[in-house]
Amino acid sequence: MLGIAAAVLFFIAFLINAAEIATNDVFASTNVMLIGLILLALHVAGIGNGRRVGRR
Repeated sequence: MLGIAAAVLFFIAFLINAAEIATNDVFASTNVMLIGLILLALHVAGIGNGRRVGRR
């Protein structure tokens, strides 16, 4: 689930950058991309994947 959220944030960051949309400092494309990288790192670490190993 976090991987999908990261992909959505990367797409939003791309649109902000490609369209050169003027945003405030909080929603700048770099900040959105960094939030996406945090979510991707959490997904790779195994947090939020929804699977429980060892349980039936």
